[in-house]
Amino acid sequence: MNRTRVLTGITTTGTPHLGNYAGAIRPAIAASRREDVDAFFFMADYHALIKSDDPTRIARSRLEIAASWLACGLDPERVTFYRQSDIPEIPELSWLLTCVTAKGLLNRAHAYKAAVDKNVESGEDADAGVNAGLYMYPVLMAADILAFDAHKVPVGRDQIQHLEMARDIAQRFNHIYGRDFFVLPEVQIEEQVATLPGLDGRKMSKSYDNTIPLFAGGSKALREAVMRIVTDSRAPGEPKDPDDSSLFVLYRAFAGEAETASFRSALEAGLAWGEAKQALFGLLEGQIAPMRERYEALIAQPAHIEEILHEGARKARAIATPKLAILREAIGLGSHAPVAGAGMARPRADKPPRLASFRDDDGRFRFRLFAGDGEELLLSRAFDDPKAAGAAQKRLKQLGAAAAVVQLKPTALLLELDGEAVGSTPDYADEQARDQALERLRETLDQLAGAA
Repeated sequence: MNRTRVLTGITTTGTPHLGNYAGAIRPAIAASRREDVDAFFFMADYHALIKSDDPTRIARSRLEIAASWLACGLDPERVTFYRQSDIPEIPELSWLLTCVTAKGLLNRAHAYKAAVDKNVESGEDADAGVNAGLYMYPVLMAADILAFDAHKVPVGRDQIQHLEMARDIAQRFNHIYGRDFFVLPEVQIEEQVATLPGLDGRKMSKSYDNTIPLFAGGSKALREAVMRIVTDSRAPGEPKDPDDSSLFVLYRAFAGEAETASFRSALEAGLAWGEAKQALFGLLEGQIAPMRERYEALIAQPAHIEEILHEGARKARAIATPKLAILREAIGLGSHAPVAGAGMARPRADKPPRLASFRDDDGRFRFRLFAGDGEELLLSRAFDDPKAAGAAQKRLKQLGAAAAVVQLKPTALLLELDGEAVGSTPDYADEQARDQALERLRETLDQLAGAA
């Protein structure tokens, strides 16, 4: 089955509220469970630096938001869940894209234009208070998307321009360097996203200070917030208009059809607002309490969250690292220098790469992959059956770099075939040496497939 890669960014500022859950978290998690979707979720903590210079707030928000998404049902085994700042290829790609992006394109970005217009109206210098991070935001967002060849990016209408700019930047890079290096992402408009009313009836937003907490403050804070929802002055026994009630809108967002119909009838029959609020609280608490329990357990184990995010970063980098290696080569930054501490690189011979089989001391079967100059690039795992070892070698000869799945370890590489580890490289001195070895391994796999 062809899976569509869908990438979602999560801003790491503030603490999630009920509107964030209904409008973004819940539908995104539901979509990630589809068999035809390869879901990537990342915490946009580099982007958060544009809005906040409070390190304590940034660090706390990263923890709370990761715990919130996990508590709400995001499955890190099923999706790729990582922090933007754990992927060094993203800022590197951002610079490569910066060097092909027209300044005029960035001048037209809505957020930058809005800041300039506000300054001009108030008689300030046009760029007063505007940092380069805000100006370059669209390029960093493009790097977030293009590093992983995302097919679709779900966004609200206010973000459509940024997706269009990402496509423009990708096309420009492809044109300059003469090849389709990037998948052009498609905008996926979130038309059905629930926009919940806040305590005062306006859109629930931190900027309006009208939010209902999702987990913060526990059950007590949730109940207190629900009881503060603004209603009209109709007394108990007087019919209420559900369609003119933000309380009813909130109830409907969390109830089934039968419950919603029953609540509507009760309001129209004169249900008191106090009782209606109690009914809403009971509905919300029934759904949120189990998630809150998971959230509190996660918050109490930050090391466990770190493990999940580090594993997500490993999965993400297994895609981004070889992608950047290809891009570096294309733009003339491919490394041909000797690895520090490894001595001078041996001159490459014209001989083809080769596979060599042997038998372990314990009687099991292995093979090695050598480059044309004799450098050992890969040692297979041990096979009990020589036929299985032979079949793995045959697959390697057919594979080619484009179809290879190479997982990154701290100082080594792991090659997988059909989802199963088949071989690993030696341990290298550092990440730079490992990345250079990755380029060599992929080149050798292509040569092996070409000779087959």
